Amino acid sequence: MSGVPRAETVGSLLRPSALLEARRAAEAGLRELEDAAVLDAIRLQQEAGLDVITDGELRRRGWAVTTEALDGFEPRPGGPGLRWRDEEGEAGEAIFGPDGYPTVVRRVRPAPRDVTCDYTFLREHARARTKFSLPAPSYHRRFWYGEHSAAAYATCEEFLEDVRDFQRGLVAKLIDLGCDYLQLDAPNYGTLCDTDNRRMMEARGHDLDAELAFDIALDNSLFAGFTGITRALHVCRGNAAGKWHSTGGYATIAPQLFSGLDVDALLLEYDSERAGDFEPLRHVRPSTVAVLGLLTTKTGRLEDAAEVEARIQEAARIKPLAELALSPQCGFASVAVGNPVTPEEQRAKLELVGQVARRVWP
Repeated sequence: MSGVPRAETVGSLLRPSALLEARRAAEAGLRELEDAAVLDAIRLQQEAGLDVITDGELRRRGWAVTTEALDGFEPRPGGPGLRWRDEEGEAGEAIFGPDGYPTVVRRVRPAPRDVTCDYTFLREHARARTKFSLPAPSYHRRFWYGEHSAAAYATCEEFLEDVRDFQRGLVAKLIDLGCDYLQLDAPNYGTLCDTDNRRMMEARGHDLDAELAFDIALDNSLFAGFTGITRALHVCRGNAAGKWHSTGGYATIAPQLFSGLDVDALLLEYDSERAGDFEPLRHVRPSTVAVLGLLTTKTGRLEDAAEVEARIQEAARIKPLAELALSPQCGFASVAVGNPVTPEEQRAKLELVGQVARRVWP
């Protein structure tokens, strides 16, 4: 594998208000505004001292770019049944609400938007190592519902394999463009940490152990045959406007998931008590770096550097320090509206990641 960085961010950054306004109004010249915003994002991450940078996902409507890159989805009633919760744990509205959730209703095929073009601009202008993020193939279970999707795909697994095959084409093209760091985002795995979510999914007829085994193999197969790249996967617990949808430690899934995933870096959220302790890190493969998401992106409160370093040393009692790295817990704007964090607070957190990483891994 290529070298795994010690300091990075998960992906998304706060979108400038001018970019959001232009996108809402669909004004001419949006591309120029996007270019300017991406250049600022590149500069921000480089100045913060991150080892690998993204374009902030600023050209995306949201982090799950597949519904922009593929045709075949339409809103339908239903959805995954998850609910957003605030920092006090109070439940809000269901994700996407009852009126419609992206659902596969036709055989998927490439949409006119070529998302790999986003990487070309980043690669051209960055002076640091770059990465590109995609939703994990397994995440797309959330887009298949038998009553709406069975006419297009007899089984969810058939649909997932089709998505995987399309994404393999994206990976090949990105590698040809010079990308050597590819990250999968997988909130579906984080959902399985939550006891209430598991009960709800089982009541809907899901065989969670069988699906997890299939999904691990599916996500591994995305990278099969590709060499000279860093393969990463981020386990998310929900991230939208400072809210989350899943809680619970990793112990429920770690024996099967952490040991089964064939990746070079595993980005894990450890910014709150909802994530539990570091004990499940024992199941991460020795060849896989566990990237500790110790800084929250859900609020602007800046963490204490000494406390962050102490938590890294605590994790190092479970997994060797040489197999650890540091990042914020998730993106700052997984959806366009962003989390309740100011640009100045975002910069301070990214700078803290760089500073702490330099001290811990000189």
